Amino acid sequence: MSEPRPGNRPTLEAVAALAGVSRATASRVVNGGDGVRPHLADKVREAIEDLGYVPNHAARTLVTRRTGAVAVIIAEPEVRIFSDPFFSRQIRGISKELTAHDAQLVLMLVEDRGDYDRIERYLAGGHVDGALAFSLHTDDPLPAITRRIGMPTVYGGRPGWTDGTGEHDGVAYVDADNRGGARDAVRHLLALGRRRIAHIAGPLDQTSAADRLSGYRDVLPADGPELFAEGDFTVAGGARAMAELLDRDPGIDAVFAGNDLMATGALQVLRERGRTVPGDVALVGFDDAEPVAESADPPLTTVRQDVEGMGRLMAGLLMRTLNGGPDERTVPGPVITATTLVRRVSA
Repeated sequence: MSEPRPGNRPTLEAVAALAGVSRATASRVVNGGDGVRPHLADKVREAIEDLGYVPNHAARTLVTRRTGAVAVIIAEPEVRIFSDPFFSRQIRGISKELTAHDAQLVLMLVEDRGDYDRIERYLAGGHVDGALAFSLHTDDPLPAITRRIGMPTVYGGRPGWTDGTGEHDGVAYVDADNRGGARDAVRHLLALGRRRIAHIAGPLDQTSAADRLSGYRDVLPADGPELFAEGDFTVAGGARAMAELLDRDPGIDAVFAGNDLMATGALQVLRERGRTVPGDVALVGFDDAEPVAESADPPLTTVRQDVEGMGRLMAGLLMRTLNGGPDERTVPGPVITATTLVRRVSA
């Protein structure tokens, strides 16, 4: 294939002429339309390759009313996103799936509530075809924004909002079995003979943290409030919660932390207080985050969720919605993925 000379960019008309078809037929092939006989479509594609034709994005958008871009909105500040491996794994899965659909990822972060005005203007401005959003809190305005402007959206995590009737109003989302995974973690600690099992929860305005707390209480409904502390899914938050728990009850012999970062913070405090892990206190995390869980000392027993796979599922559900015909653009139902207890040295 010869390189086009600067200033002599191949046109759609040139593609049509070389392929021996009309401009309309060439346009349908370029824009992914139906109704072109296979042998003619092959000729158009050969002409595109021979000429080095690159579609004009602005013109293509006018024809298809599609931008080929998807907003990925994370309702967390930058410092959390780049310090927690959960987010990089989810973005990696989303990126792989969007790339497979020849779609561009546009990353949007939320530093404070004022950012939602900027996000709404961007989404309403027609810059993207749909949105993927995760790490939302129960009072997050984003669901109302996407409904108001009619933006196809798939969420990461069980919605913490409803339509007023207790239902999720047809919201598409992908989540892990947080409650079931928490039950597995606590049952494992009981099977080890531990009886004073504490829980460090994530922020309870997020459904993943609330569901993990519910799973803990499913197994230990009678344990008192002294065995529970709320963290914030960070190492520092886990350390603060662990110190609080030990001050209340020095006899704790096991801890289930709501994620691996908080488990790492708990591990630091246990060591500072002279507790051995797993000898004095057995410790279980959640996520199986790389490299956090394996590089901890000792390596963490944890509940694995397929974060990258969940990202791919989110993007796949959205692309299925966007690529469906007018009668097929129904919101896909929720997808709940399985979790697995991974046994290492800490419990």
